Amino acid sequence: MSSAVAMQAVGPKRVTPEVVGILVVSTNLELRRDITSRLQSSRWSIHEAVSGAEALERIGPGDVSVVLLDPVLPDLRVDEFKEIIQMQHPGVEIVPVNPHTGQAIFATPSPDTVSFDVLRDMGRSGPIRSEHISPSGALDSIPENGLPGFIGTAPSIQRSCLMARMVAPRDTTVLVTGESGTGKDLVARAVHQLSPRRMKPFVVINCAAIPEPLLEAELFGFVKGAFTGAVQSRIGRIHAAQGGTLFLDEIGDLPLGLQSKLLRFLEQGEIQRLGSSDTFRVDVRVVAATNSHLRRLVQEKLFREDLFYRLSVFPIELPPLRERMEDVLPLAHSFLSRFCPRSMALAPEAAALLQQHTWPGNVREVRNVMERASILVGENFEIGPEHIVI
Repeated sequence: MSSAVAMQAVGPKRVTPEVVGILVVSTNLELRRDITSRLQSSRWSIHEAVSGAEALERIGPGDVSVVLLDPVLPDLRVDEFKEIIQMQHPGVEIVPVNPHTGQAIFATPSPDTVSFDVLRDMGRSGPIRSEHISPSGALDSIPENGLPGFIGTAPSIQRSCLMARMVAPRDTTVLVTGESGTGKDLVARAVHQLSPRRMKPFVVINCAAIPEPLLEAELFGFVKGAFTGAVQSRIGRIHAAQGGTLFLDEIGDLPLGLQSKLLRFLEQGEIQRLGSSDTFRVDVRVVAATNSHLRRLVQEKLFREDLFYRLSVFPIELPPLRERMEDVLPLAHSFLSRFCPRSMALAPEAAALLQQHTWPGNVREVRNVMERASILVGENFEIGPEHIVI
């Protein structure tokens, strides 16, 4: 065989583009799906994790190059997570993302080349943009009016947003009240994002979701042997929020027996783990939320009066959606753009149905209705009244 024929048989060596591993870490399923959908390229190998521990298990040698991190981890402090990654996997870059918008938050204007390419591909598929932290520590993309991730132009909700923006720079304890589905968690996160503590942990605990026997251990932590099954010591959620913000959701459901211990933490800034006599001083800002009428619970002896006054230093009340109906359609369009990747219109008849409803489930109900409509519309390009199921 001649050399020319041999060369033709072998052919030029094909260079295969390197596949880069990306790990999306967030407890928010929708956020993970949204980011993953924006990175549909043969260059990226996408992995997901819902906690810091799961993320550490998924990062093998050479498997992951970039971690897109929702700063709200259920089990580890963000700084602790980053320290472990830097020690065990020094070549892995961690890029925090906004837990509401998925926007990448870079501490410098010149991110690593790989992470920049990731950001560029995320932006090609939608409106995700990068946020940059200025030298003063301010998020450049925070809107001048309203709150990050919050939609509403009605005067009542604008007043609530203004109150949140006014108190955010302080360390004042905030109590957010309102009906279920009005966005109390968004306000709590916004207060944290607009505060000097924004780069520190934002730790959430739902006081109604955890059984009473476990809630004290979750809040304050425990030492090895404190109770049956305590095979190792563990810090609590309060300690995990060191330097940042603790969000106590559904505070009205906090058991009466734990209220005095929480009051001591709020007044003295000290916590004591179960099974230990040692106390720890912590620097934690507290934002609480409830859909309960706390004053009525105080009168019924179900909530401590001194704890109520300690929590409600700066109350913010969110109005129900039925009192700001002008925000229904903007909310509907916002959710529609989130659930429908292609351009989608809302028929006048469908818009009329949305404006006639009283929305007892508030913003959460709008979200569910629009997600359902985005499925029922099929391959059509217009949401009609037949797709609005209320």
